[in-house]
Amino acid sequence: MPTPWRQFLRRAAAFAHDLGWVALALLLGYLAHANFQSLHTLNYPSLGTLLLLALPVQAGCLWAFGVYRSLWRFTSLPDVVRILKAVAVGTLLIATLAFLLHLQGVPRAALVLYPVFLLVGLTAPRLTHRWLRDHHLHPVPRQGRRTLVIGAGRGGEMVVRDLLKDDTYLPVGLLDDAPDKKGSELHGVRVLGPVTRLEDTIDRLEVDLVLIAMPTAPADLMRRVTQTCTRLKVDCVTLPTLAELAGTPAGVAQLRDIRIEDLLGRQPVGADTGLLDRFIQGRRVLVTGAAGSIGSELCRQVLAHGPERLIALDHSEFGVYSIDEQLRQLAPPERVISRLGDVRDAARMRDLFSEWRPQLVLHAAAYKHVHLVEQNVVEGVRTNLLGTCTVADLAVEFGVEKFLLVSTDKAVNPGNVMGASKRAAEIYCQARQGSADTNFIITRFGNVLDSAGSVVPLFRRQIEAGGPVTVTHPEVTRFFMTIPEAVSLILQSAAMGQGGEVFVLDMGEPIRIVDLARQMIRLYGLEPERDIPIRYIGLRPGEKLHEELFHAQENLTGTVHSKILQAQARNADRDVLQGCLVAMGQACERQDTQAVRGLLKQVVPEFTEAPVHTRPDRPRAQPADNLKIVGG
Repeated sequence: MPTPWRQFLRRAAAFAHDLGWVALALLLGYLAHANFQSLHTLNYPSLGTLLLLALPVQAGCLWAFGVYRSLWRFTSLPDVVRILKAVAVGTLLIATLAFLLHLQGVPRAALVLYPVFLLVGLTAPRLTHRWLRDHHLHPVPRQGRRTLVIGAGRGGEMVVRDLLKDDTYLPVGLLDDAPDKKGSELHGVRVLGPVTRLEDTIDRLEVDLVLIAMPTAPADLMRRVTQTCTRLKVDCVTLPTLAELAGTPAGVAQLRDIRIEDLLGRQPVGADTGLLDRFIQGRRVLVTGAAGSIGSELCRQVLAHGPERLIALDHSEFGVYSIDEQLRQLAPPERVISRLGDVRDAARMRDLFSEWRPQLVLHAAAYKHVHLVEQNVVEGVRTNLLGTCTVADLAVEFGVEKFLLVSTDKAVNPGNVMGASKRAAEIYCQARQGSADTNFIITRFGNVLDSAGSVVPLFRRQIEAGGPVTVTHPEVTRFFMTIPEAVSLILQSAAMGQGGEVFVLDMGEPIRIVDLARQMIRLYGLEPERDIPIRYIGLRPGEKLHEELFHAQENLTGTVHSKILQAQARNADRDVLQGCLVAMGQACERQDTQAVRGLLKQVVPEFTEAPVHTRPDRPRAQPADNLKIVGG
């Protein structure tokens, strides 16, 4: 039978059931008035008249309050509340009409007891049906993947409830570290003990799947559970984080595989939604580098705060096409302006500013890969530094309220051209602060996980190909954050900044890249060095063993946001800076790499070529062409 017909018949049957209870509730009200002594003493004429009045009125109320929108097997508290409202309003209307029509012989006690009987008659069958379905009182034993749930809190309760409705899963128990929960039950599924009993429970109950039902699960718990499941060759899935759920109720539909960011030990950075709404709503926002990992997420998050216009700019045709397709699914087409253009092209940038008059500029356009910029010095400087100068100058000329430069930890004591060019761009923005009404703000952070060309997708490809996984050096470390975290920082910094600040995210402890590689290998159910070899290939020119987030002279202070710090800006001689920039532009025109490097060192005195680190006990392999341990 087609699904629409089945649904129609179910609703018709529920409707008929409820109308039957309307009549029965009135009859019970009359009988209660007569102390249930005799049917012969009832006032049948008034009962019949009242019934003819009550049926259409109560039926209309039940329908109007949406009682038939949900199926009986999913009856919940909101459904009971809808029934209660429908019965209350229906009773009030029936009593009012009976009074206005001067119906004779209607006992007041019957009208008082009618809603009580009707409420019981409508809710009890529904809740009983729900209980029977949830507890699966079927003659045939239930089949499905034997599932052990970690976490007996609110998330665990919702997940177990969903699992019991889905024949794909068979929940066999829960584990939770709270001592008071041991021995208790969630929908008939028992809490067996703490998470430390995971391995024993998997063996004893022959578990097929472990489900982490804790949206706020700490990284160390995720690592312990994941490692145990990997060793025992049991699948492991998790609920999304609270930020990913974004208010959506947790359930089976949201389950996903464990990701590397779940194991890194960082709590997501929370954003002040109200502050961002006030900052972005109704304004024209220009995002440069809009097709990149950071730029595209910037566009998505900006749209969520209701800008008047979002101007998404990038020089990649396919990139602009892709982000335009995504953004038009999130906002009306007239709100999204996607444009091709290069930040190095002053004429094109002037035309764009003149046409759209942006009020906020989020400048994310940059070349970010250290080794590529080392091999293409002139192009890196023209984009990262001179392109920034072009956009910053136009922002001042066209009265932009705020200009935010997306920078990187590699700008601190730079050991490569990419970092030095970004530090020079920071210096230029700091020098422009105060020269006009435009406020310049800088935000600086480390690598972003899973960005285009970063180490995570590289490791993923290498693992799927059977290895080896290539790491530059056994001791190399990097700071990491997720793309949404990075963008949250950018927008929060732009909203907080008053001009001239350098904001830095409190990123916790740096992570060894080799540890990241090992964790990713284990996520695939494999063992590092045994199933997938790890090969050290040596640092590339310009790469450092350890990145820094601030210079020694940049004293860090706290801000109103617990995860955002502020570095004290260092002053620069604007006249000297301007002279160097003119000379740098000329050197770029001549393709004079050495002159460009020399001028960069004048602008950024701390710029020194990073020494190459190798392991004496390991032969240095040739660098793999596709290795990119950057992403900031």
